Amino acid sequence: MNHKPFIVPPGQAIKLADFDPKSTGPFKSKSKAEPKMQEDLVRLAQLQDILYAQDRYAMMIIFQGMDTAGKDGIIKHVMSGVNPAGVRVVSFKQPSVEEHNHDYLWRYWKDLPERGRIGIFNRSYYEEVLVVRIHAEVLETEHLPPAARGKGIWRHRYQDMNALERYLVRNGVLVLKFFLNLSKQEQKKRLLDRINTPEKNWKYSPADIKERAYWDDYRAAYEETLNHTSTEWAPWYVVPADHKWFTHTVVADVVISKLESLKLGYPKVTAENRAALLEAKKALEKE
Repeated sequence: MNHKPFIVPPGQAIKLADFDPKSTGPFKSKSKAEPKMQEDLVRLAQLQDILYAQDRYAMMIIFQGMDTAGKDGIIKHVMSGVNPAGVRVVSFKQPSVEEHNHDYLWRYWKDLPERGRIGIFNRSYYEEVLVVRIHAEVLETEHLPPAARGKGIWRHRYQDMNALERYLVRNGVLVLKFFLNLSKQEQKKRLLDRINTPEKNWKYSPADIKERAYWDDYRAAYEETLNHTSTEWAPWYVVPADHKWFTHTVVADVVISKLESLKLGYPKVTAENRAALLEAKKALEKE
């Protein structure tokens, strides 16, 4: 699949209005995409197994998007075939008192994936230039010194995040960032579905409606964030999110493509270890 239509070109300003949240790319229906999705799930499981065995690289996947954009669903479906031992999902909620007493990146830093693992951030440090920007009162809880709260705070945070990701990539951690581009109409539909379907009532939160009132503010904040933090080493992907099946298809394809770019391979057995294997084989066959 051609990923170019989803990438925010580093160094170029984009408008979110130019990305169609209803797009289904080359597929006319879910049934047309299903064979590819099934193949991709098998291939992803194979690549993750090699990544885990090689224990040299790691992958950090970031999902950002408005409420109901489908972050949980992507994790559930796209990662359904991988070995749970090699994948860790972290969902970041409201910071604790301890977390507020550290720098704003601290709580994210300590959950970065180990070598050989895939770490998935369901929301991430990008909330620090999104939610914190929309709700100024949140900034008051971060105990920042005056110099860190000046006019350039958001520009400085973009620089911090770019530097963090460059450091990670230089150290063998592949960084993938997905913005799930949901339309306001589709969000309304999904929120009503949560309210009208008893089995989904548990998913509904009054905060969903409260945050929806800031839709335009969030879109503006996301647009600026994407433009400042889509880099050569960690570009943003703006993935159409109105059709969940297509969202899953795009994410799986990008993840596989990036893992394949690492040219992974199972660890090579040394001559000494191979000799030990042969001795073990002989001993077992004599039993």
